[in-house]
Amino acid sequence: MKRMTKAEENLTPMAHAAQNRCFGCGEANPSGLHLEFFLADDHSVVSLPAIPDTFEGPTGYLHGGIIATLLDEAMSKSIRAQGFTAMTRQMEVEYLHPVPSRAQLRLEGRITRNEGRKHWAEAILVDTEGATLARGKGLFIEVRPR
Repeated sequence: MKRMTKAEENLTPMAHAAQNRCFGCGEANPSGLHLEFFLADDHSVVSLPAIPDTFEGPTGYLHGGIIATLLDEAMSKSIRAQGFTAMTRQMEVEYLHPVPSRAQLRLEGRITRNEGRKHWAEAILVDTEGATLARGKGLFIEVRPR
């Protein structure tokens, strides 16, 4: 897979709430992943993280829970990009290959179906060679602001 730059792919940064404490994307969470997401032309979302070794399971590889979090974040952001706020109801993760820590990764998420307050999404985590390291799919339920 040829790694394209944000400009070559025409990726638009997604806005965050200034005091967002989300573990995945929150800038105000000092121990979070600080993921940055972009909106692609096809309405999918993309993140280009290199996750530090502080989130390892086995030495040199990301913890499985962190991998699941990455996929969950991508799916959730794909729903948020369509203007919905939703929470994970059910998620399935397929771990295909060990994911190295500190490696440049590509995370993609997209909605596959909407039905009322229910939104289905899928996500993939790939390496710089284009190999899919993990993939997930999930059902998210739209929530109303308090």
